[in-house]
Amino acid sequence: MDAFAPIPPQWTKQATHANEFCCPRCRSGSREAERVWLNRRSPVFTENNRRKWQEFYQCQCSCVWWAWSNDRPPQI
Repeated sequence: MDAFAPIPPQWTKQATHANEFCCPRCRSGSREAERVWLNRRSPVFTENNRRKWQEFYQCQCSCVWWAWSNDRPPQI
């Protein structure tokens, strides 16, 4: 699977927006996801003219969720 594929995978159609950058069902982080797809073809521009895009995840609990790239917490 290619996370940067130009065409969205079928599994992303059932995604729900996560208010926090984790699975809304089991609270697993994006690193535990079984599948990932980044919608880099349709960026949104913020007030500061920075780009953000949707990141889609299929969790190990079968929940499919997405969040904005700028909501990702900093890595330690």
